[in-house]
Amino acid sequence: MALQEIVEQIVGGLSYDLVEINRSVGGLLRITIDLPWTPGMAGVEQFVTVEDCEKVTRQLQFTLEVEAIEYSRLEVSSPGIDRPLRHQQDFERFVGQVIDLTLKAPMGAAAAGQVSASRKKFRGTLERAAQGEGGVAWQIVWSDEPAPKPGQKVSKKRVPPPLQVLGFALDELKEARLAPLVSFKGRGAASAE
Repeated sequence: MALQEIVEQIVGGLSYDLVEINRSVGGLLRITIDLPWTPGMAGVEQFVTVEDCEKVTRQLQFTLEVEAIEYSRLEVSSPGIDRPLRHQQDFERFVGQVIDLTLKAPMGAAAAGQVSASRKKFRGTLERAAQGEGGVAWQIVWSDEPAPKPGQKVSKKRVPPPLQVLGFALDELKEARLAPLVSFKGRGAASAE
């Protein structure tokens, strides 16, 4: 049985989702798990705990030894604040969140407006676009103008910066991750601002 199948079976059997498997040259086997998500759970925050990682680690150690899979160290962890987005379900789950994405190829001549045609990296808010013939389409909305600094007075007459939109399909992406935005004001403070 292949490593991917073994890990998927163990992690799924313990009621977790497998996010990623990384195997490094030094023998480190890194498994990233997350709690399962269903579409009705919008706004409900769930986190992988140390106990969850410990439970998966114990089961994986036993199974990998029985299957004679070579590794020197096993690390099981949560996806973290810069979680990778790989599947349709990941994008469904994080609609409305700020993400970083990298396209496989530059936008080319299709780029309109102020965006450079050779640009491949973007940071903005993930939104669902109008559904086309190829299934669900996605878009990212951003402004290239810097946000005002905290405490800076902003005129009410100030014209808001123009928003830019880029539509994309999942097969056009090289990589997509949640943007690692950190607020030291506590949970919920970012949504209140």
